[in-house]
Formats: sequence, structure tokens, C-alpha cells
Amino acid sequence: MADRMTTEQRHKCMSRIKSKDTKPELIVRRYLHAHGYRYRINVKRLPGTPDIVLRKYRTVIFINGCFWHGHEGCKYFVMPKSNSQFWQKKIERNKQRDIEKRIQLRRLGWHTIIIWGCELLPKNRLTTLQALEQTLNKIFLLNNGAKVTAEYSN
Repeated sequence: MADRMTTEQRHKCMSRIKSKDTKPELIVRRYLHAHGYRYRINVKRLPGTPDIVLRKYRTVIFINGCFWHGHEGCKYFVMPKSNSQFWQKKIERNKQRDIEKRIQLRRLGWHTIIIWGCELLPKNRLTTLQALEQTLNKIFLLNNGAKVTAEYSN
């Protein structure tokens, strides 16, 4: 199907897509803050400029849009039919960069958590956020030398 917008309209539309303070980011930040977690946002000194940095937990959180980061198997990630070569290259570059940045962060001793936009839709939101909190608690225990028993590990 052909694009219904002119080139100028499409450019204007795409240029308005935010990279910071997106709705999924705000959902996660509000949840973390309400549950007592303190964090920094968009820390440029770390590889990949993570969306959320929890220094106490030595953990960074990336909230990825399913389209822009190529969420495999997600119904919200559909490769555009127009200019498909450009989009395929762009999304592959994004995926490769994401992997490289996660490796760099791991080498620096940081834990990395990725939350996909589709995981924050209303039907999945609470489960995703509770799983995030459980993961952070587990990381905290591991970082501080506590033993995590099989009963509490996933």
C-alpha cells in the first residue's frame, strides 16, 4: 500500500517522535519512584545513554520501542513496505548498536534490563513492572553477597 502522506508530511510526522520522556519511560519511572527506587535518567557518561540508571543496583534500564529496535515476534513490529531497504538497514543497525552497548555496559560491571514497549500495554503492565521490581531485588541481593535460593530465583 502506498504512503498516504506526502514526503513533507511524513518528514514532519517522523521528526516529532520523541527519544526521551516517552510514555513507556514515564510509566516505568513513576512505578519505580512510587516503590522507593531512586534513579537518574539518560546518563550520557554510560554507553548507550540508558533511559534509567539505578546506581545502587549497578543496573541500567532501556525502554525500547518495538518498531525502532526490531522486537522480533512482536505484532507491533512490522517492517514498512515503502523504502523497505532503508528501514531494514536502519533497524538492523539499531539492533547491532544495542548489542554492542549492552556488551560495553557488562564489561563495566553494569546489569542491563530491557523493557519493550509492548510489555507496558495495559494488559501486561502490572506483571512487567512487578517482574522488574523482583529482578532489581534479586540484583541487589547478588551485588551484596547474599545467597539467592532456588525458591526465589527465576
